[in-house]
Amino acid sequence: MFSLRQLSLCFGLVAIVLCGAGLLVKVAAREAADRPVAALVAGVALGLPALAAVRAVRRRRGRAAWRTAEVLPAQGDAAAPVVPSLVEEPAGEAPFGTGTGAGTGAGTEPETEAEVAIEDEVAYEAMTPEEFELAVAELCARDGCEDVRVVGGAGDLGADVLATAPDGRRLVIQCKRYTAPHKVGSQDVQRFGGTCFAVHEAHIAVVITTSEFTEPAVDYAAACGIRCFDGRELTEWARHTGPAPWIG
Repeated sequence: MFSLRQLSLCFGLVAIVLCGAGLLVKVAAREAADRPVAALVAGVALGLPALAAVRAVRRRRGRAAWRTAEVLPAQGDAAAPVVPSLVEEPAGEAPFGTGTGAGTGAGTEPETEAEVAIEDEVAYEAMTPEEFELAVAELCARDGCEDVRVVGGAGDLGADVLATAPDGRRLVIQCKRYTAPHKVGSQDVQRFGGTCFAVHEAHIAVVITTSEFTEPAVDYAAACGIRCFDGRELTEWARHTGPAPWIG
């Protein structure tokens, strides 16, 4: 590697040579008038070493510069620090409900089943009788009944929905889609009571209405083992706030 000490030494030698050469030239100039040929020979003899010294210094400086240029890039490459990227990659969106708190609605409390049911409450009284039978069948299937069938219509012999309750008992339902002033009377329940057990072999017989039952209807049902499920109980069942008709 290039050394500043070596360069200073070379410049010192050159200065000494030049000073000596200058002194000799001065002496030779005095003698030139008397001995011109001898002065010329002396000048050439002194000039050649000086020229050689200058060339040596130039060669040393060139080599030192080349070595410096060769070493510095290598040192720069080795010393170059690895700078980590300061720009973070966008995080994948977490999946929803993972609770990472980045999505829409983060921090809000989940709705309960009852709240969802209230928001999606069905107006059963506004349905047709056929639609009401289907709605009751869907509630039965929702709460674990199997083999749910809608059999209402002409010749149904009082049964509108047949199903197997979660505990395995045979469930027979008659649906009465009545408005509030129109209550289910005793005769309606009696007609159902004549077929639900003897014909349909019900383990659980239920009359479900959107309205209410008259007192004679309730008394007859209790005597025959038929369950009466009015509009309030239907709404609570649909909202998950009350029991299903086969429970209790």
